[in-house]
Amino acid sequence: MILALAVIVGLVAGVAWARIRGQQYQAPDLRLSGLVLIAVLPQLFAFHLKGTAQIIPDQIAAAVLVGSQLLLVIFAWANRHLPGFWLSGLGLLMNLVVISINGGLMPISPETVKKLIPTAELTNDLFGTRLGSSKDVLLHVSDTRLWLLSDRFVLPSWIPYQVAYSLGDVFIAVGIIWLLWQPQKLSKKKA
Repeated sequence: MILALAVIVGLVAGVAWARIRGQQYQAPDLRLSGLVLIAVLPQLFAFHLKGTAQIIPDQIAAAVLVGSQLLLVIFAWANRHLPGFWLSGLGLLMNLVVISINGGLMPISPETVKKLIPTAELTNDLFGTRLGSSKDVLLHVSDTRLWLLSDRFVLPSWIPYQVAYSLGDVFIAVGIIWLLWQPQKLSKKKA
């Protein structure tokens, strides 16, 4: 959700800036863009499609998440020459590190879960396990390696769709907006 919003904001800003300057918006020329599809499709099945996400074992889901994050880091490295991509790459690397050292899933604290779902009952048997079919593993802050990089932020309560996100997600989003806005890459409109 956060990253989709970043794409929308970046594209709207880029197109608006191009029009203000009387220029035509030019999308960035990305290298190895097929890696994004290869990285995202397994995540779709492991975490987002209820029919498959609920039957995929946690160990496979963790491997899918680590593998897809690694592919996205490679994609970011291949495009580091583009505006903002180094920042997105740093965010992807931050997420990869915290996921990898916490068993392959993104750690989330009970405090963050309670912000998202105030009525959630978090029993002791849930700690250290994947939350439903999500990419998150419920861990106490004291049990989380690199807690500062975990899913610890939530959107303001006035936004109807609530989600937790990490500092890495913020870096990725800002990098995407920067990339898509890219005023220095605009070409003149042809008359």
